[in-house]
Amino acid sequence: MITNKEEAAPHTKRGWGRQDRGVHTDQIAIEAAQVSGLVSSQFPRWAGLPVRRLSTEGTVNAVFRIGDGLAARFPLRPGDPQEIAEGFAQEAEAARKIAEHIRFRVSQQLAQGEPGWGYPLPWAVQTWVDGCTASEADPSGSVGFAEDLVELVRDLRGIDTGGREFTGSGRGGNLPDHDDWMEKCFAKSGDILDVPSWRRRWEFWRELPRTAPDIMNHGDLIPGNVLVSPEGRLTGVLDVGGLGPADPALDLISAWSLLSAQTRPILRAGLDCDDLTWERSRAWAFEQAMGLGWYYATSNPGMSRLGLRMLGRLVETSDL
Repeated sequence: MITNKEEAAPHTKRGWGRQDRGVHTDQIAIEAAQVSGLVSSQFPRWAGLPVRRLSTEGTVNAVFRIGDGLAARFPLRPGDPQEIAEGFAQEAEAARKIAEHIRFRVSQQLAQGEPGWGYPLPWAVQTWVDGCTASEADPSGSVGFAEDLVELVRDLRGIDTGGREFTGSGRGGNLPDHDDWMEKCFAKSGDILDVPSWRRRWEFWRELPRTAPDIMNHGDLIPGNVLVSPEGRLTGVLDVGGLGPADPALDLISAWSLLSAQTRPILRAGLDCDDLTWERSRAWAFEQAMGLGWYYATSNPGMSRLGLRMLGRLVETSDL
């Protein structure tokens, strides 16, 4: 999952080496030769398959294609190995659960690897799902894609929360909990944004009340996590580890990350969004977008552009 609070992660562990121009200052380097060695030594049934690194806008994992039907994901940043292993296990369970409730394709985890060959963390092998991401083939103007998105969000909401509620510090809980992060973003964005006007918007958005209970959300419906067909239809969903109960407005971030002004009303009408929920979706989209513009300005220009594009969309139909 992409998170805009990555700068606060600990700078403690070391791996094979450091990338001079990585996405993060503490990024762990991982090369195809290491991946081949790890796969061969830990999963001999896949030994000898060609390995190549994929160029993606992802900021959490390096992704390597293994043969034609597999992909391996390697966390880019230092972290507690046990927590990372638990995260992969949680994602595997989420993928199985989502696949039972939606008709779109979801990559399934096949194995979890251990540290080795100079790489210090757990990693995972999953099925490969063909298709272009919405970053590569922009579907924002497709009516059919917007209708598919309605179906996806509705079906995800239909998954039982099991009585659970939102926990954690990420998006999906209480908006004012993010004040400190937003202050940092405002301080870092003076060269690229009209910060005073965005501060005024945040002062309004942060006060929007919660009136509905938590429901299940993907949690990160942005272009890099959605696959589309050449015809502009939604075909698959990636990065499902964030599946969980949260603010019903959270997955509506997709209105601002994936849709244009012309197709956005399809999502709102299809999910019967009231004014408050819709406005809270702007708030969560703003919280995410503000962290993308400045943080990835030089290290991942695609992610930076996404943040700035989302900010532009947020004010297309707003008087704030």
